[in-house]
Parts: sequence; C-alpha cells; structure tokens
Amino acid sequence: MTKQVTTSDIRKKKEAGIPITMVTAYDFPSAKLVEDAGADMILVGDSLGMVVLGYDSTLPVTMDDMVHHTKAVTRAAKRAFVVSDMPFLSYHGTIEEAVKNAGRLMQEGLARAVKLEGGSELAPLITRLVQAGIPVVGHIGLTPQSVHQLGGYKVQGRDLEAAKKLLDDALALQQAGAFAIVLECVPQEVAKMIAQKLEIAVIGIGAGADCDGQVLVFHDLVGYASQLTPKFVKRYADIGTSIREAVATYVKEVELRHFPGPDHVFRASEETIKELYGEGVTQS
Repeated sequence: MTKQVTTSDIRKKKEAGIPITMVTAYDFPSAKLVEDAGADMILVGDSLGMVVLGYDSTLPVTMDDMVHHTKAVTRAAKRAFVVSDMPFLSYHGTIEEAVKNAGRLMQEGLARAVKLEGGSELAPLITRLVQAGIPVVGHIGLTPQSVHQLGGYKVQGRDLEAAKKLLDDALALQQAGAFAIVLECVPQEVAKMIAQKLEIAVIGIGAGADCDGQVLVFHDLVGYASQLTPKFVKRYADIGTSIREAVATYVKEVELRHFPGPDHVFRASEETIKELYGEGVTQS
C-alpha cells in the first residue's frame, strides 16, 4: 500500500531542511498527474473560481464548489497530502459555523486539512479546529479573499511595519496550532526571516527561495489555459498551445471529412449490410 504523506512528514522535512513540494490542482486528471509526479501536497485552492470556473476573483466560490472539487482531487490522490481551501465567508461568522464548514471538507471532500486566509485574528478559530481534529494550514501575505480590502493584487510586507505584522501573524497562527503556512507575494528577505523564526513549514508562492517549500498552480506551471503569468510563476511546459493546435487540426479534418478515417470506424457484417442495402452492396 502506498504510504500517505502526513503532517509529521511535513514537519520532518522542515526540520531536515528538505524542500516541500505543493501543487494547486482542482480535478481528478490534474491531481492524478501531480500525484504521479511525486509532489508532497496538493492544494484544492479557491482559485478554482478564476482558473476553472471563469470568475474574476475567488469571492463567488461556495462551499459546495469546494466540496465538489475536493472530492475529485482526493479520488486521485492516494499518497499526496490534500489541503482544501475554505472559501470566502465560510469561516467569518461564528466558530461553530466555521467548524461545521471545515468538517464538510473533511467528511464529504475527504480533505486531510483545511486552509484559511488571515492573521492573528484567526487564532481562536484555528485552535478550535485543531481541537476538533482538523489540521490547519494558514495563509498570510497576499490573501486573495481580501483583495478589495488590500487594494488589489500587491506584494505585501515591503515596509518594516508590514513585515513585522506578517511575522507576528505567522507566530500567532503557529501558536494557535496551524501545522504549516502559505506565504504569498512577500519580499524574499521577509519570507526568509519568517521561515527561520517559525518551527512549522512555510510554503511560499512569490515569496522567494528561502521558504521551506513552494506551491504553484497546475495550470500556471504547465501553461494550460492560464490567462495570467505572474512574475513568480515559472512555466515548465506549454500544453495549452499543443491542445489548441490539436483541437484546431481536429476541426479542420472534420470539416474536410478527413476524420473519421478507416481506422476510426466500426464495420457491420456483410450479411447485415446486404439486409440493409440490398444485394450487390459490399463494404468499402
């Protein structure tokens, strides 16, 4: 049986200085490819709202959306540790409501942890989730659910006060019981300082090479219908172009009646053909 990655494995990698690999994926095929490629963790991000559902932000994503996509990913991921995002307003009401919503991602989606965006204000909720047996990943820096409050998609922690606030938030999330933190769009020097100060894993996206691990969106790193290419993204393939060209060739061949060809059809027996068309008709 394939050994599943655990929170203990993530902690041990942090302690040993071994980089942690995480990929954001939203469905069975992409999760299966990420699993087979050997990534430690798969994040079912609420960024699915923009990447696969066509929204302008993550805000319209619902709990039902997240449960649906998390189910698909966990059916593929037998080894990788699957983390599912809690969407906008699913944890901003009462703690009881938030625990119930997180429980849905665990019970229905079969996620192995949940991720929440926010700083020290989330400490009481994280403590309660951990007490309920729900592992938690924090998320600070650029938090897309707060993009309007932040004034857009901007690098966070550039000045001293903001950098200290990020560290304070990270320490508070650690103290509350989070086992890892995603740090997004933060200057490399600030991210390095946070990773050094924390005992839990700091997984960066747009936060430089000194984090304990890295995360990128599947569609971004393989060039699959990705509309934007942020500075921090490295494309390892351009499958979008290959797919577009393949579909265009298919369209042309159908229009020219080149497809389907002889190798792509099924044949009836000679007897059946004679019954259907009459004597003298044979297969061509």
